[in-house]
Amino acid sequence: MNQRAIRLAWEEFQQHGRKACLLPRAIAASWERSRSFGVGTALARAPLADEPEIFRRRSLNASFLAASHPALERSREMLRDAASMMILADRTGFVLETAGDGRVVEQGKGNALQTGGGWQEGAIGTNAIGTALAERRPVQVTGAEHFCEDVQRWSCAAAPVHHPIDGELLGAVDISGPVATFNPQSMALAAAIGREIEATLEKAAKLDHEILLRHLLSKRSTWLSEDILVIDRRGYLVHSTETAMRKIDTASPDDLPRVLRRIIGSASAEAWERNCRDRFPNAGLEIVKSDGEVAGCLIVLLGKRSLPASPAIARAPKPAADAFDDIVGDSAVMRDVRERARKLAANPLPVLIEGETGVGKELFARAIKTASACASGPFVPVNCGGMARDLIASELFGYVKGAFTGADGNGRPGKIEKADGGILCLDEIGEMPMDLQSYLLRVLEDGIVYRVGDHEGRPVSIRLVSMTNRDLMDEVGAGRFRRDLFYRIAAARLRIPPLRERGDDVLVLAERFAGRTAARLGRATPSFSNDALMLLRHYGWPGNVRELRNVIDAILALCETDRIDVEHLPLEMRMCDKASHRTCAEPAAAPKAPTVLPPRRGARTPERDAILAEVEACAGNLTEAARRLGIARSTLYVRLAKYGVLRSPED
Repeated sequence: MNQRAIRLAWEEFQQHGRKACLLPRAIAASWERSRSFGVGTALARAPLADEPEIFRRRSLNASFLAASHPALERSREMLRDAASMMILADRTGFVLETAGDGRVVEQGKGNALQTGGGWQEGAIGTNAIGTALAERRPVQVTGAEHFCEDVQRWSCAAAPVHHPIDGELLGAVDISGPVATFNPQSMALAAAIGREIEATLEKAAKLDHEILLRHLLSKRSTWLSEDILVIDRRGYLVHSTETAMRKIDTASPDDLPRVLRRIIGSASAEAWERNCRDRFPNAGLEIVKSDGEVAGCLIVLLGKRSLPASPAIARAPKPAADAFDDIVGDSAVMRDVRERARKLAANPLPVLIEGETGVGKELFARAIKTASACASGPFVPVNCGGMARDLIASELFGYVKGAFTGADGNGRPGKIEKADGGILCLDEIGEMPMDLQSYLLRVLEDGIVYRVGDHEGRPVSIRLVSMTNRDLMDEVGAGRFRRDLFYRIAAARLRIPPLRERGDDVLVLAERFAGRTAARLGRATPSFSNDALMLLRHYGWPGNVRELRNVIDAILALCETDRIDVEHLPLEMRMCDKASHRTCAEPAAAPKAPTVLPPRRGARTPERDAILAEVEACAGNLTEAARRLGIARSTLYVRLAKYGVLRSPED
C-alpha cells in the first residue's frame, strides 16, 4: 500500500475502527494494541525520563551497551550524512543511545526520539521499536503506519536483539529517518547490526564460560568428592556434577535456570555472594572475575540437600576490646596500628584505611565499628571495584516504586540508607567513577540521599569508613579522584602494614589458620617443621594475610600429613631466595634446619632459663619442648631467636 492508501486506512480505523484488508498484519495488530492501551493519536512526544532514571536504565543494560558500542561508533560515521540515525533501545522500548546524522538526531528530540525516550507501544502507539519488541521480529513502520499523527513524519525499521545463550529479549536496534529520505535497506541494516551485537555477546559469554571452566579445573582436585554448580554472570548453568542437581531445592530440574536467575539478581560480586549464601547456606562459594568484572561463580554443595536459609539470628556485637584483640599480631607495628585504630574508633571522624590487597583492612573496619558509638547500628560494606561501573549508583542510592521496568514494587533503599545509624564501609573507593564522586560528596556534606527517580531527600546519619589499596593522593594528582572528596573521607588515615613488615606475626598466623582449617576438616591440628617455619618467616608474601591463609588451606586440603614440612609448601616459596625474595632460575635446595646454638651471654630471666632447660632436656627437639612448655612451636621459635639460641643457615 502507498502512503495515501495507508493514511486513508488510518483515518478509517480512527473514525470507525475498521482496518484495511491489505494493511500489513503486524501494523494492523499494533493499531489494535495501541487503541486498547488508550494511546491518543494527538500525542506528539514519547515520555522522557530524567537523568537519574536514564543512568539507572543504562546501568541495568551495561553489558548490552558494551556489546553495541562498536556498531554505534560506526553509525556515527556511516550515517553522518545519510539523513538517518541508529537507535538502541532496551527490552521495554526505552532508548539507551542514539548515533548518526546530527541533523536527524536533533529532529528526533521533537518527538522524544532520543536517549531517555520511552517508545513502547503502550506509551506512543505503533512504532518500529515498540512493535518489533511486541512482535519479537523485525518490523518496518513507515509514515502513516505510525499510530500517533505527529510521529508519521518518520520512517523506521527495527530488529529485536536476543541473548544468544538463552534467547532472552534484550532490546532492539532501530534505523530511523524522515519519510522523504528513508533508505529501503534500513531493515536489512538494523537486522545485520542486531546479529553483530548477538555475536559479540555470544563471544563474551563463551569467554566467560571458558574462564569459569578453567577455574573449576584448577580447583577440582580440592573438591574431588563435592558436588559443584558453575553458573555465569547471568545465572546460566555452565556445568554441574552428576548429583548436584538433586541437592537443589526446586520443583523440577527445569526450574533451575529460573532459581539461579533469581539468586543472581545483580552483576555485583557482593550481591552474588549475599544472595547465594542466603539460598545455599551449606555451600561454599567462589566468585570468578575476568579483568575486574564478574564472570560467574562456583557453588560447592558441601552438605546435605540445600534448603532455603532460615531467618538470620541476630548476634550481639563483640565488646570493643575483643574486636581488636581478634586481630592477630604481636609485632610492634601491629600493636601501634591497633592502638591508633582504638583511638579513632572513639571519634566520629571519617577514616580512610590504606594498605595492600589482603592485609586485612576490613577486619579493622569492623573492629572500629564495634568500638564506636554506632556499635549497635548496621555495618554495610560496598565494594566499589567489584561491581559493574554503571551499577554503583543504584547500589548506593536505591530507587523508588516505578523508577524503571522490573523495579521492586515498593522501591528499594540503597546502601547509604541501609547504613543509617551505623557505618558505611566503601571498599576500593579509589575505583569509584568520577561522575559518582560528586554525588557521594553531596550526600556526605548534606546528610541527605535521593533515590533514583525520586525528588524527595531522605536524611541519613552514617559514619564513613573507606578502604583502598591505592595512593589516593597520586590519584588526585592524576585527576582520577576528587581532591575535595579525598579530604572529606580521609579526616583520619590508618595504614595497615603488609605481612612482610610484621616479623614473626607470620608464624602466629600460620598456626592460627592451620588450627581453624583442621577443625573445619575434622582433623587434628598439624605441626610445622622448623624448616617450614623458616621459609614461612622469610617469604615476601605479596598477597599478604590472604595469601598465607590460602596457602595453609591448600596444604591441609591436599595433604593428610600431621606435620607440614618444606615439601608441602608451594613451589614458588621453595624456590625463593630468602635474602632477595626473588625466584631462582634453578630449583633451590631445601633449606637447612635452623641450628640450636649455645646461649649467648646476657641478662638471664626465669622465662629464658625455663625454656633453655626444656630444650636441653628434649635434646634439641623443639616440637617436644614446645609441647612440654604448653606453647606453640612458632612461639618457641620466636623466643629462642630472641635469646640468640636459634639461627637460620644464612645467619
